[in-house]
Amino acid sequence: MNQRNLRYITLSFLLAGIGIPAQNPVIQTHFTPDPAPMVYKGKMYIYTGDDQPGFDFYTMTRWRVYSTEDMVNYTDHGSPISLESFSWARDRAWAAQCIERNGKFYWYICAQTVDNNMAIGVAVSDSPTGPFKDALGKPLISTGTWDNIDPTVFIDDDGQAYLYWGNSKLFYVKLNKNMTSYQGKITEIPQSVEAFGGLRRPGKSDEVLQKQEKFDDVYVEGPWLYKRNNQYYMMYAGMTGRTECLSYSTSPSPTGPWKYQGKIMTDQPINSFTNHGGIIDFKGKSYLFYHTGLLPAGGSYGRSTAVEEFRYNADGTIPKITMTKEGVSPAGTLNPYQRTEAETMAWSEKCSTSESRKTGVYVSDARAGGYIKVRSVDFEKGASTFSASVAAGIDGGILEVHLDDVKGPKIAEIEIPRTGGWEEFKILTSKISESVSGVHDVYFVFQGKNITAGRKLFNFDYWNFQKK
Repeated sequence: MNQRNLRYITLSFLLAGIGIPAQNPVIQTHFTPDPAPMVYKGKMYIYTGDDQPGFDFYTMTRWRVYSTEDMVNYTDHGSPISLESFSWARDRAWAAQCIERNGKFYWYICAQTVDNNMAIGVAVSDSPTGPFKDALGKPLISTGTWDNIDPTVFIDDDGQAYLYWGNSKLFYVKLNKNMTSYQGKITEIPQSVEAFGGLRRPGKSDEVLQKQEKFDDVYVEGPWLYKRNNQYYMMYAGMTGRTECLSYSTSPSPTGPWKYQGKIMTDQPINSFTNHGGIIDFKGKSYLFYHTGLLPAGGSYGRSTAVEEFRYNADGTIPKITMTKEGVSPAGTLNPYQRTEAETMAWSEKCSTSESRKTGVYVSDARAGGYIKVRSVDFEKGASTFSASVAAGIDGGILEVHLDDVKGPKIAEIEIPRTGGWEEFKILTSKISESVSGVHDVYFVFQGKNITAGRKLFNFDYWNFQKK
């Protein structure tokens, strides 16, 4: 057995646990590095990168969007923008962040230019899930260096917007109200032990500096700026030995001076050299989004979004936050009596998601023994039937509905015939075989009937139950 297969089996075991449901990473169908959360009209949107599997570098060509209303079930909205969306971009679709202003959504991205430097651009949309288009047709920030990565954007209470970014150095500009231009010059934030726990010196690595000069930390990349109780917080990827950590500084002003406050997440078995996060409040609770390499076949170049809930200390400082596989508790329930996209998931195995102009985003490549878990589904007083929109080019697939566990009570089953093609979706219905009411986790389990193990069974677009 080679090390890759051993790692896959070990991590699968760790994530599955024994009697403890896994929730982190929150997306299993794709690698989703560099999460950037945004709250809009009662939903949490997560904007991520897209690590391509099978490469030994940060091979990224597009960005992705997910949303949740309850912090446990995440809907895949596909990839509204990619390198192709920007005529000036050629490679390295790295970290990004989206923000809303006056009903418009501005997605700040970084990418490698045709001149072989990194630059920051901005795409705009009327919807948080797109379609987005390049707002300028050129970079917003392009200074001919590789420092122009990891943009973070913040709008203060007085309406002034700020764009921060930087790798090894930290820069900012004041954005104009149109969010696609800036005023004044680019300002570099001075780095010091007092501001960021350490500082860089030419010709010395962060690891050497920490050992020789005993720096507690150092600013590396991935800034995240926000405000709480008239205090400004700058979270960033710091450095512990040879691994990035999440650290933060605070300031009475959005432009500093910054005061180093310590590490938020460090010495965690994230299985990834980098970490990149965002902190946000939602429905009265505070959350830290970050990434790990803990999905099977993941690692430093296959990173996935995870989330933890936390409470600020009484003095406004951020406590040390421990990575968990359990993640967070539901912040609400899901209504099963309305159309729910099949790509709304709390956990999944042996399936993926795809997107097309005809269908949009849908669950694809469902295989025997796989499943989709949806948490905290409120059946209220009871359901009578279950309907699913499915497609299959070959028959033999079965969609089972179980409660509370993959092997829990089976309440419905649909045998899926050939529908005329893998994107010819048909609505099929099954009666509920057992009484169901109240709040349950629901498992949509994929089974095959007299077929070769491992073959693709069907695609799955959406589902809903009907009340009694």
